[in-house]
Amino acid sequence: MELVKNIFFNTDRLIAGNTVKISYTGLFFQDKSEKAFIRYGFGENWENLVEAEMEKTELGFQIEIDLLDKDSFNFCIKNEDDKWDNNNGENYTFKIEHPETALIVSDNKSVRRLRKTYIWSKKVKLAVYKILTYIPKLITGNYKKKVKNN
Repeated sequence: MELVKNIFFNTDRLIAGNTVKISYTGLFFQDKSEKAFIRYGFGENWENLVEAEMEKTELGFQIEIDLLDKDSFNFCIKNEDDKWDNNNGENYTFKIEHPETALIVSDNKSVRRLRKTYIWSKKVKLAVYKILTYIPKLITGNYKKKVKNN
């Protein structure tokens, strides 16, 4: 998905805790720079600041980044000549969404209930299998009793 001209993400939404792949086809890719570096941080104060080299591919300069549990993801890009692409001084800033926690099961009672439900579903499947396998044999008389030899 293209969020800003010449910046592409492999996802529609940036979600905390997920990995995002960024493809950059901007100025430095177009002018055939050999290297591009991304400097990124999280939140308003660019916390956890990192600078990393991006991989040059046919699709642009690319990198995968793990998104932290912050409100925003900020970055700018430079080439090997220390020229910057910082979105005309605004930097590239994107909102990070947080996963829905209401769907997460955390108490032991729920886990036990899920486990019991799973076990019962297995028992029901086994009973249905046995019925479907042995009823036709009983009807046609094509069954043999095992006889113990002493």
